Amino acid sequence: MQLEISTLMMLFFLALLVVSIWKIYAFLPRERLADDDTTQESVAELQTLMLKHIQNSYGELTEQELFEAIKQDPQFDQQHFWRFNQNRLKQLLQSYYLQHPDTQSIMDIYKKIS
Repeated sequence: MQLEISTLMMLFFLALLVVSIWKIYAFLPRERLADDDTTQESVAELQTLMLKHIQNSYGELTEQELFEAIKQDPQFDQQHFWRFNQNRLKQLLQSYYLQHPDTQSIMDIYKKIS
C-alpha cells in the first residue's frame, strides 16, 4: 500500500509540474512588440539621432539639451520611442563611451565624429 501511495503522489506531482510549466509558457511573449525600442535597429536609430544633434550643436550641449533636441527632431518617432527618457539617453551615451574608449563626454564625441 505504501508503494502505491508514493507512486500516486509522484504521478500527481509530475502532472501538476507539467501543467505549471505549460501555464508559464503560455504567458511568455513569443513575438516582438511593435513598439519594442530595445532592438538593435531601434538603438542604432536613436544613436544616429544623438550623433546628428551632437554634430549640429558642435558638441556644446548638456545632456538635458541633447535630450530635448532629440525629442523635438522630426525624425523621432514618438509612438515607437514612447519610453525614451533621460535615463535612456544616458544609457546610449554610456554605450557609445564603451564602444569608443577615447570618448568621455559629449564634446569628445563631437571631436571624434567631426
